[in-house]
Amino acid sequence: MSSFPTLSIAADRLQPEGSFAEAQAAYLSPDSSTVDALASLCRTHSIGIVAHYYMDAELQGVLTQLPSSHMTIADSLKMADAAVEQAQAGRKAIVVLGVDFMSENVRAVLDAAGFEGVAVYRLATDPIGCSLAESAEGEAYAGWLDAAAKSTHPLHVVYINTSLMTKAKSHAVVPTITCTSSNVVKTILQAAAEIPDVSIWYGPDTYMGGNLESMFQQYATLSDEAIQQLHPAHDRASIAHLLGRFEYFRSGNCIVHHMFGDDVVERVKAEHADAFIAAHLEVPGEMFALGAQAATLGRGVVGSTSNILGFILDKVDEALARPEAAVLPVVLGTEAGMVTSIVRKVQDKLREAGRTDVEVQIIFPVASEAVTQVDDPLGLIPGVQGFEGCTTAGGCATCPYMKMNELDGLFRVLELIGEDQTDTLQGFRPRAYTEMVGGRTAADLGSEPILHMRHFQQHGAMAPALVEQVQG
Repeated sequence: MSSFPTLSIAADRLQPEGSFAEAQAAYLSPDSSTVDALASLCRTHSIGIVAHYYMDAELQGVLTQLPSSHMTIADSLKMADAAVEQAQAGRKAIVVLGVDFMSENVRAVLDAAGFEGVAVYRLATDPIGCSLAESAEGEAYAGWLDAAAKSTHPLHVVYINTSLMTKAKSHAVVPTITCTSSNVVKTILQAAAEIPDVSIWYGPDTYMGGNLESMFQQYATLSDEAIQQLHPAHDRASIAHLLGRFEYFRSGNCIVHHMFGDDVVERVKAEHADAFIAAHLEVPGEMFALGAQAATLGRGVVGSTSNILGFILDKVDEALARPEAAVLPVVLGTEAGMVTSIVRKVQDKLREAGRTDVEVQIIFPVASEAVTQVDDPLGLIPGVQGFEGCTTAGGCATCPYMKMNELDGLFRVLELIGEDQTDTLQGFRPRAYTEMVGGRTAADLGSEPILHMRHFQQHGAMAPALVEQVQG
């Protein structure tokens, strides 16, 4: 029997085991009047909502019931794309549910797309921080970038999960391009292919950096033919050359993914040896290695939240292609908030296929201590006492920063937009970053690394201006 909480998802039922899973499942059937009220506010006032997968269970349950024409749940990269689509559909305002760098990113991308007049709002007047983003804002990161600037043809590949100020200050020192967990490998391989003797400095996520190094070391053992399927311009020699010029920051991590370490992995191995492993690229090396090994056997994935969701849905499709009943156990090695999207998508597939004999069992690698007893009709919520979101007894429950986005706060902001309370709404706007960095505003300079990434996404090549900066 598993010591981890589990949630079994079938077409016609949900079966939670353990208090943590019960807390997640309890909010999956929200009150219809709440959903209708939110939908009405969005329609009446032409508001779009973009939210990260990591919202709390109560908020996620409501969001997934809103019409897709006004609502998108995605990872940090797709959130900005969804905001542009909402603006193209005529939305006058976009409400971003996430941490501050996400609303900043949405603002920058909307401006670049010509939608400066579309307002962007957060759900709190206080800063909505991020432990990982904050690790790039100190003297250690600045010193690391100074060292990068002294290397041969340096390129700073910075995780999108950082502030515009971090991106601006970085870009003023070292040519910088942003990346996400879903495109970081392609970004690094492409840069190494296009820019001879480039030195690549990745930060600030230490675990992702170490995992990337491990991946490139593994690539270096493959045949040239196998490597060229990953990127046509590379072979064993070029990957080995890349490894000699790859550095990563050693002092940054996300408090959620930090807890997926050795103790959790050993319990997963002992209790769920036959399970699929879905691990975020930000997890520690032990969980990464477990996921990477499973991936080589077709039984796992290491990547972004979108990659994880796609993997699970692919496995459901494979099960539906067979006539026999099936239970698909999946260890969810990332923040528990994305389970709501998993439930919705999996049940949609199972119901469409008319199959009640196939189910997905989500295994949360968290301990019972990852639930707080509260004075609430449910009696419990994900997250340990003090709302740190983690427990050293096994994994993280939820991100405390993401949970600063609350259902009541969403109603308040939507109502303020409807009432045109401009002065009050000012505190809910993303930080403007009007400070000067390198002769430009931080907002302007900090947006450039994002635009370099979007150029790569659209054209499959580094932006010529970035290449020139690196080689110059």
